[in-house]
Amino acid sequence: MSLRELATGLRFPEGPVAMDDGSLIVVEMAAGRITRIKPDGTTQTVASPGGGPNGLAIGPDGALYVCNNGGNFEIHERDGLTIPGHTPASHKGGRIERVNLSTGKAETLYSECEGEKLQAPNDLVFDRDGGFWFTDHGSTNERYRTHGALYYARADGSKITKVLRELLSPNGVGMSPDYKTVHYAETFPGRLWSLSLSAPGTAVPPSGFTPANFTGAYPGLAYFDSLGVQEDGGVCVATILAGGISTFWPDSGKFEHTPLPDLLVTNICWGGKDMTTAYITMSSTGKLAAMPWRSPGLRLAYNA
Repeated sequence: MSLRELATGLRFPEGPVAMDDGSLIVVEMAAGRITRIKPDGTTQTVASPGGGPNGLAIGPDGALYVCNNGGNFEIHERDGLTIPGHTPASHKGGRIERVNLSTGKAETLYSECEGEKLQAPNDLVFDRDGGFWFTDHGSTNERYRTHGALYYARADGSKITKVLRELLSPNGVGMSPDYKTVHYAETFPGRLWSLSLSAPGTAVPPSGFTPANFTGAYPGLAYFDSLGVQEDGGVCVATILAGGISTFWPDSGKFEHTPLPDLLVTNICWGGKDMTTAYITMSSTGKLAAMPWRSPGLRLAYNA
C-alpha cells in the first residue's frame, strides 16, 4: 500500500475536497475551522465558523457548503488519539453554512426545517440541478440517542425538505453516477442504504418496512462514517474500528475492504487529472493521506 501523509497535526480532519489548483480543503472538526492544505503540505485557515464543521462540498456558485454539527461531540484525548464522544449539554443544534472562499465569511443557509431545528448536519452531496442531499446525524448523551434524518435542500436557500426521518445515526451521503440513486451510511448499525429517485429531491419509497434499500454491511464489528462514489458506481465507505475503506458494488454484491492505519478513518475523496488519487482523512491521528486508488472516483457535480 503506497500511502503518503500530506498533513499531520490536524484537529480531527473530515470532509476533504480536492480543488482544481491541487490543494485540499478539510474541516478540523475539533477546532471549529476549515483548512486548506497546499501541495507542499503547508496549511492555511479558510474560515473559522466555530461549532463543529463536518462535511464539505463545492456548490453551483463556487462557494463552499458546510454541514456544521454545532459542536455535537465532546472531544476526548486518549493515548495520543482524538476521539469524539457524547453531545455536550451546551449543544443547541447545527446548521448548513455557505462559505465565501475568497473572504472566509460564513453565513447560515439553513438551521431548521418546517420549524424544527436541525440537530447535527453531518455530510452533503450536490446533484446537477442545484440541490443537495445532507444527513443529520442526531445526538447522543448518557440517557438516550435521538433519531437522525436525510434532507434535500436548494443551494439558494429557498427550500428544505425532510425526505427520510427516524434514521439511526445517518452519516455519509453520495450519489450514483447517473444521479438516480442517493446512498447513505448509518454509523452505529454499520449499514449502507440506497434510495431510488424519480426526480431531483424526490424519492421512490421501497416496498416493505425499511426506509431505503439495504446495500450492505461490514462483515464484522465496524461503524460507518462518510462515503464517496467511484466512477463505476462502487460506494466507498470510511470505516471506523475496522480502520479503512469498505467498498460495495450495489449491482453485483461485491465487497472489498482496504485497511488503513487509523481506527477512525472518516472520509474519502478523489483528485488528479485521472481521478485515481484518493485523499483520505485519518481523524484520530489527525492526518490527511493520499494513495493510488483501484478505480477513478466520480467527478462531482461542481468543483472549484
